[in-house]
Amino acid sequence: MNESNKKNFLLEVTSLAMKISRKYVEPYSHPKSPQKYTQSQLLTILILRAYLKTTYRGIIEIIETSDQLQKRLLLKRLPSYSTLKHFADRSHVLEIIDKMLADIIQQFAPDAEEATLDSTGMETSSMSAHYRTRSGKARKKYVKLSLCVLVGSMFPAGLVVSWGPYNDKREARPLLAKTKTVTQPQRLFADKGYDAEWVHEFCREDWNVESWIPPAVHRDDGGVNGYYRSLMTEEKLKEKGYGKRWIVESFMSGLKRTTGSALCARTEKSLFTEAGLRVLAYALRR
Repeated sequence: MNESNKKNFLLEVTSLAMKISRKYVEPYSHPKSPQKYTQSQLLTILILRAYLKTTYRGIIEIIETSDQLQKRLLLKRLPSYSTLKHFADRSHVLEIIDKMLADIIQQFAPDAEEATLDSTGMETSSMSAHYRTRSGKARKKYVKLSLCVLVGSMFPAGLVVSWGPYNDKREARPLLAKTKTVTQPQRLFADKGYDAEWVHEFCREDWNVESWIPPAVHRDDGGVNGYYRSLMTEEKLKEKGYGKRWIVESFMSGLKRTTGSALCARTEKSLFTEAGLRVLAYALRR
């Protein structure tokens, strides 16, 4: 993408983010607030920061040099980096991200027929894997993104942010519950990390969605417990299009190539918010 196209793209993302965010945030956090900037403006700046992989100071410097961005943001003055950080640290930002992702689905992919689940890790340090190995420093934990991505449109319909490493089934219930409120696909694909009878029961009985997940076989005789798990034969999985599960991996690969795999924040709340904003920023660019 050349410089001109990149600028036009950022302007389009800014306009879309401003338009959608206005639906889910009040103009100001309190009637007696200074009212220098709307919450929609601050949230959109945070989305741009996430997409551009920069700091709070860095995004302010970028906006300062662009009259067009300032115009799209409807800014009369530039916020300080501390104003942005204070807004980002508010606990309700992740809730707003959920609502904006749902809005994107309703606008651009309301009739998705298939979806797929998976998770990925976001580093809390810029230390490379090679350096960590050479230095002998173990990777203790990372920010874990659990996502439901729609096949076809490749839009994220559900997002849960937590600490890893943990079994994927730990985040499966809240992830499925969020996605259920947003979309109604016919089929759902996931890898063995989500293999559990209760996952199938939620999908097929509560959500009316066909779940297709390869069973993790632990019995010596190769058998599988559970009615729905016993239906997950290789032939049936192939027939139902299980190969489309790679869509979620493609989304995560694109997310990290575009917005980076290492987060800049340091506190738990800020790390989780930044990870969610990166998913939202990547969804808006699509």
